[in-house]
Amino acid sequence: MTRTVARVIVDALQELQVRQVFGVVGDALNPLTNAIRTSEGIEWIGCRHEEAAAFAASAQSQLSGTLGVCMGTVGPGAVHLLNGLYDAAKSRTPVLAIAGQVPLSELGGDYFQEVDNDLLFRDVAVHRATVTDPDQVLRQVEAAVRAAFAEGGVAVLTVPGDVGERVVGADRPLSFPLGHPLGHPVARPDDPHLAAAAELVNAAGRVTLLVGQGAREARPEVLALAERLAAPMVLTLKAKEGFEHANSHQVGQTGLIGNPAAAHALDTCDTLVMLGTDFPYRDWYPSGCKVLQIDLRAAHLGRRTPVDIGLAGDVGATLRALIPMLGTVDDRGHLQDARRRYASWQEAQARLADPRHDERPAGRLRAVLDNPDGAVRPEALAAAVDTCADADAVFTSDTGMATVWLSRFVTMRGNRRMVGSYNLGSMANAMPQAIGAQFWAPDRQVVALCGDGGLSMLMGDLMTIAAHRLPVKLVVFDNRRLGMVTLEQEQSGLPEFGTQLDNPDFAAVATALGITGIRVTEPSRLLDGVRAAFATPGPVLLDVLTNPQEVAVPARTTLQQGWDFGVAKAKELLNGHRD
Repeated sequence: MTRTVARVIVDALQELQVRQVFGVVGDALNPLTNAIRTSEGIEWIGCRHEEAAAFAASAQSQLSGTLGVCMGTVGPGAVHLLNGLYDAAKSRTPVLAIAGQVPLSELGGDYFQEVDNDLLFRDVAVHRATVTDPDQVLRQVEAAVRAAFAEGGVAVLTVPGDVGERVVGADRPLSFPLGHPLGHPVARPDDPHLAAAAELVNAAGRVTLLVGQGAREARPEVLALAERLAAPMVLTLKAKEGFEHANSHQVGQTGLIGNPAAAHALDTCDTLVMLGTDFPYRDWYPSGCKVLQIDLRAAHLGRRTPVDIGLAGDVGATLRALIPMLGTVDDRGHLQDARRRYASWQEAQARLADPRHDERPAGRLRAVLDNPDGAVRPEALAAAVDTCADADAVFTSDTGMATVWLSRFVTMRGNRRMVGSYNLGSMANAMPQAIGAQFWAPDRQVVALCGDGGLSMLMGDLMTIAAHRLPVKLVVFDNRRLGMVTLEQEQSGLPEFGTQLDNPDFAAVATALGITGIRVTEPSRLLDGVRAAFATPGPVLLDVLTNPQEVAVPARTTLQQGWDFGVAKAKELLNGHRD
């Protein structure tokens, strides 16, 4: 049986066990979408915006370790894919983007909607190719998939509108020797390098571990290392999922979203051991200590902070060889101090997360200053979500304050998963990523922690959720602000400007679209609202009016930052921005 270019591509996706393709239909894609329509086991998910389609595909890939697929038609459709594809690229996850193009006879002639896809996707993609002859398609599909898996990134295959229906002459079975799952070689450094690393660590006094996503598959080895060295463990945000639960060494995150215990554990160590992390914020690294870094990617060694020894290799394999060379540290003072500081910080945060916080004497005084309207505190909302969500829930979070509250109050216990735009830092990612997550795991609870600014950017794809009756629970932190930007302005001494949002009633919008909408405006109704949202079948949008003046204090603050913040508040008061 002869096959068309479009049929070859869709057959390849089926062989790769791709279950959904996200995108927006268009004339250049018609042969491909028709091939999907007439196939079993693969589904076309029509989105309202190609950016949402790319975010959904990226989320699926990150959660499954397999290929995510999205499509955008010629010109603007391809352009709209870019932001979501950058999220996949920065997350190093395999995504195949299939882009439409003008007819071959018009290519290069500034035709209607023509865009140079090779140039457009040059920075974001590890592989780009345009099918100009039907007999190319087999090799090009194979090359695109191999590149996406091997390099952990985006591959773009462009199909002109008049090529998809052409018949492939030299047809044959497709070959994907890398296999379907995303994997990497298991390698470790040689013994002399391990011996040098062991000598450095054995000579240390206080050791702190900085653990990233690259160590998640090595949890037993990392815990064994922490126990042997009596070392506190600072986690990057993406390491929460693998290391936060059942871990008597972890002290949470550092940086702007972190806590003072983690910052102190780093600042007071004699030796820092970095495991599978490319934590980018140089100001939060300690100075005056020895540094050992272990990472699969040799290019990451020493690029964020100077290292004394860098070991290129799989974290698990490297630690299995290194740990027997290390002595056992009996003095647990450094670990105990870090854990004590972390517990104290958690207790203070728990008081803020109590919905009745502002009714208590100390809370009433604070509320006069920062919550005079008695709005729901975002800490309380995040804590309620943590309490009510399933033990295997999948969480997505918008970049900004929603991610701060997830970091501090949502625990990755049980089999919980999390995904966000944690490397690109895009707005508007939580809702479309939740779409991808829910299709990936239809029987699991998916909770999107949405900022009001982020949700309103791609709000049209609420209709995608409604159309497919996806049981996503959308929790909106509705503070009528771009909260993180406000905080950045104020800590620089600038008054808030351009960050206030004139929001609709998001629950009413959801209701109009066929999604159950629930609105909470008072702290006393918070827990009931969260419980109702999670207990209601089908899609639900929970719109919670949260305190717009809430401040998330970073892991470490300076006198200058405090002064600048006070100056900003004074300017706002004088400018009439506060009653």
